[in-house]
Amino acid sequence: MPLVWITGASGAGKSTVCSLLKSKGELAVDADWEGFNQWVDRVSGQVVADPPDPVPQGWLDRFGWRISRARVEGLVVEAGERDAFLCGCVENEAEVWDLFDVVVCLVIDDATMRERLRTRTSNSFGKHPEELAAALSHNVHMEAMYRGLGAVIVDGTRPLEEVAEAITRARRTRRPSLPARTRPTRPS
Repeated sequence: MPLVWITGASGAGKSTVCSLLKSKGELAVDADWEGFNQWVDRVSGQVVADPPDPVPQGWLDRFGWRISRARVEGLVVEAGERDAFLCGCVENEAEVWDLFDVVVCLVIDDATMRERLRTRTSNSFGKHPEELAAALSHNVHMEAMYRGLGAVIVDGTRPLEEVAEAITRARRTRRPSLPARTRPTRPS
């Protein structure tokens, strides 16, 4: 069973494609909305239970959006022999890369990002100037960074069905530069 990490900058379409994959009967999980990710104070390591919205100036310098390795390991066990897609973007993803068989990066241009963040209704991240600036800054390096890591690059500006098809095809494409997969097992 391949475990596929679908990542990309804010507004790249991760949540939208996750919903579409679910509607097609795939095991797809939105890491941002299904309890895999959380804000963490980079200084103290404390989880922030109720983050401000919008974030105040300087917030993103101190706090990071991070994924729980234990939750990803739990998904691997839950999926068993089924394919699974985990969708999100976090600053500590290198800590869980060994759990994935395939990494897919959705890429978009800055104009598309601005428009999607301005008009989306699913969450408010990116509407505040500091959040938008951080998202745009991250987007500059996204494609080159993931291409260098051996990820499958998918144009997130394509029609949603085409994006989903590219992702489902990618699940069969093990990237040689990914580390060997660690396979957690169910406790006996």
